[in-house]
Amino acid sequence: MFNKLSYFVIAAALFSITVAAQSPKELSRWQAKAENVDIIRDDFGIPHVYGKTDADAVFGLLYAQCEDDFNRVEQNYIWATGRLADVLHRRFDRRRYRKDFYGKNQGVL
Repeated sequence: MFNKLSYFVIAAALFSITVAAQSPKELSRWQAKAENVDIIRDDFGIPHVYGKTDADAVFGLLYAQCEDDFNRVEQNYIWATGRLADVLHRRFDRRRYRKDFYGKNQGVL
């Protein structure tokens, strides 16, 4: 259950960030949300995320993860939406088929 939830949060955040970049109103809303989050990195670079609400903490966690390794976050988003074969030029059609098959029959993603 946690894996599905984490993929959903990542997908929703990435989608929302792309939409926010297009609208000044949305940009100010995201800036207001960012003010509720404190990310403090220790001497080893580990992020400690503090937020006023759980949603703020999740936002900060995703932000810190994007700072550290955006390529992995983007790859997970692409995989979760079933678009990995399109990005990797159809080398992974079997994975996409399996995701679509199990997704329709078992309610995954």
